[in-house]
Amino acid sequence: MIQNVYTIGFYLFITTMVVFFGMYFFGMNTDYFNNSLLLNAFLMPIIYVAGAYISVNSVKRTGVRMGFRDVFGRAFKPMFVGGFLSMITMFLFLNFADPAVKDLLNFQYLERQKTELDAEYNKAKQVMKSPEEIAELEINYQQRKQSFSPEMIKDKDMFNFRQFTYYFAAVLVFYVILSTFFASFFRNKTEL
Repeated sequence: MIQNVYTIGFYLFITTMVVFFGMYFFGMNTDYFNNSLLLNAFLMPIIYVAGAYISVNSVKRTGVRMGFRDVFGRAFKPMFVGGFLSMITMFLFLNFADPAVKDLLNFQYLERQKTELDAEYNKAKQVMKSPEEIAELEINYQQRKQSFSPEMIKDKDMFNFRQFTYYFAAVLVFYVILSTFFASFFRNKTEL
């Protein structure tokens, strides 16, 4: 079994890139942004959980005693390596190799936000009865709708370096929580 955490991290990177480019080549359509969100929400966590499990289990099966810190490191390092390499590669691809895809994703993101705003407005409008509440809702809706005007969204870029660092920070929180979970359940318990 594989015992090097960096090798497992590289396999996670390769798997992530296969999913990313698979979506790029076969899933680019009017729902590209939504489908990418679904993959990131449901498929990618499963892949990274499997990578962390393989990393921890490959050493655990040899009979080596592992404490909390050992298991945490064995779970966190491959996910960090795979995630870091993946984020850098995606950033470089979207910003330099094919900026048209970045523009498409930005456009679809903004369209999704507009659609959600309209749905929220229509739902709230049906529930409200008093003219004061309806007037306030209308004012808030118009103000939020102005944030989607061409002048406001002209330089909006959800895939610049700053946004990628925010995304990676959020992913790191997931890695820490998952590693803590693995460390809590897979560590060798000492008897009192």
